[in-house]
Amino acid sequence: MAYDFERKQRIAILGGGPGGYEAALAGAQQGAEVTLVERVGVGGSAVITDVVPSKSLIATAEATNSIHDATELGVQLFVRGVRDKPARPEVAINLAAVNKRLLALARQQSEDMKATLMRAGVNLVHGHGRLDGTSGVIVSTAEDGSGIDFDRIEADTIVVSVGATPRILPTAIPDGERILTWTQLYNLRAVPEHLIVVGSGVTGAEFASAYRALGAQVTLISSRDRVLPGEDADAANVVENVFKRNGMVVLSKSRAESVVRTEGGVLATLADGRTVEGSHCLIAVGSVPNTTGLGLEEADVQLTESGHIRVNRVARTSMPNIYAAGDCTTELPLASVASMMGRTAVFHAMGDAVNPIEIRNVAANIFTQPEIATVGWSQKQIEDGLTRGSIYKLPLASNPRAKMMGIKDGFVKLFATTTTGTVIGGVIVAPKASELIFPLALAVEHRLTVDEVARAFPVYPSLTHSITDAARAMHIVL
Repeated sequence: MAYDFERKQRIAILGGGPGGYEAALAGAQQGAEVTLVERVGVGGSAVITDVVPSKSLIATAEATNSIHDATELGVQLFVRGVRDKPARPEVAINLAAVNKRLLALARQQSEDMKATLMRAGVNLVHGHGRLDGTSGVIVSTAEDGSGIDFDRIEADTIVVSVGATPRILPTAIPDGERILTWTQLYNLRAVPEHLIVVGSGVTGAEFASAYRALGAQVTLISSRDRVLPGEDADAANVVENVFKRNGMVVLSKSRAESVVRTEGGVLATLADGRTVEGSHCLIAVGSVPNTTGLGLEEADVQLTESGHIRVNRVARTSMPNIYAAGDCTTELPLASVASMMGRTAVFHAMGDAVNPIEIRNVAANIFTQPEIATVGWSQKQIEDGLTRGSIYKLPLASNPRAKMMGIKDGFVKLFATTTTGTVIGGVIVAPKASELIFPLALAVEHRLTVDEVARAFPVYPSLTHSITDAARAMHIVL
């Protein structure tokens, strides 16, 4: 397509989640005329029903665990009982208040993002958008997206960032009351007496961890031989052991055949005929992209069999002026990746310099307790021969700060090339591993060697000291 640079470039964005939001800001920064179409609210499901509320709930669970664990540090909570003798109090969770708070935080974050876009000069349109060929977007302003009332937005560049929704099992249909997706959990008024979680991936493990900390009896049904089957095996084993030690029931190699409501709760039937009764059930078996009915096929945009949009390393689709970002694409489904894809797409479309996205350099985190953070190559890839590397694992229990904090579970693991000692990956299992992984992310991104990492001065005592300790242990003798 030949651009007329005498006028502003027109960018239309479908979806206001992390990818669409960053794409809109990047376009405004470049001086384009940007229109963003969003049907729910700025921030999309990531802010309104997914990342922000779920991590807010997890923060409450962490606070609850901190209270329980304080006894080991010599902090004892009590109330005066009969004859002034101490009575151990119970930790009470007001889930209705918790959910009200986290939904308010999510809505406030959405409003803040909306205000930022408006200050940047982005045109915001509330409605259901779909492609009209490759040169525009049709927006339905009808509540049901029927297209009875619509407008057409002309565009030189289109960015599709419509996200994904929870996958539904035909034998376990959510009703929003007893059988729930993760977007419906925030309607609960009280902590479930017994929560059955179907699915042991990231979402299932995070919510199972959180609700067990909040006081619910939890049964986690995993079709694989361990929880978090796609993650570092050592890290997953630590988390599963913590789950079981904290009273969670983990049913491995157990596929849920169906989940139905009973008079007082739910009944999950496993493939081998066993049954599990509970008060509520969370279905966490992945997600599906929101790409149906967007006119992508008509615009000759290539999709996978699962409906995800195929993109290259600058977020471009099979059509030159159409880009895509976020969970609706074939890339890693993380908010940080969606944001980077949105910016990269617009910078590329506007002719600005871009660095192709390197997914291997993306730091990821699982917000269980303890957390699991990863970056770069994995141990399995090294062991499978996909790359050559050395592996070093340092238990966190040997760290002085960890001892002071009463931390017993976790480790730091580094991967480095066998020839030069260049850091190519790492895993951290620890409280707030999401904060601790950043030094390793910098090392991977900038190809630092273990000696260069070891020469940095960490605070003593600190958990980050384990990173430099591991790096020193991997010193390459030249």
